[in-house]
Amino acid sequence: MTSAPARLLIIGPQGSGKGTQGVRIAEALGIPAVSTGDVFRANVKEGTELGLKVKAIIDAGDLVPDDLTSAIVRDRLAEADAAGGFLLDGYPRNLGQVADLDAFLQERGEALTAVIELSVPREESIQRLSLRAAEQGRADDNEESIAKRLAIYESETAPILDVYRARGIVDEIDGVGSLDEITERITAALAARAISA
Repeated sequence: MTSAPARLLIIGPQGSGKGTQGVRIAEALGIPAVSTGDVFRANVKEGTELGLKVKAIIDAGDLVPDDLTSAIVRDRLAEADAAGGFLLDGYPRNLGQVADLDAFLQERGEALTAVIELSVPREESIQRLSLRAAEQGRADDNEESIAKRLAIYESETAPILDVYRARGIVDEIDGVGSLDEITERITAALAARAISA
């Protein structure tokens, strides 16, 4: 049986472990993990035209607008290493970005093959983020800012799951357990869709 193309999206609230799991799954499948945060930071560091725009927006304390975010992601997905598949983390994060991604993939005759939803109770997310803040000395991870970010996730990002559920491509994964247990759950769900290394 041939493996289905791995064009994946991993989604979950802050503190769900999606960054860690995304990298693990992408490495296992031999595809790039495309995190918008990482792509933004790389563009800023390299001083690209997009990077300079992003830096000015972030320095002003604003969110990077959808059109710029979509342009950066399109740029990254057009690179050779993403031709055989990719795993998106942090994009799309709202319905406007879903439309942008759909349009880009349709131009290439492609579509997402699976959406991994890491399901973690709110209390668990807050606990993990508070622990991370203490370990890494992250001042932005206080209880108030964590609650605000979770509220944005619930109001803006969670609704995109309804779009993908209607397409039948969402696998809800229990995000509580050891790293290996969660990775195994994701791998099994993808294998059931004929997506494997």
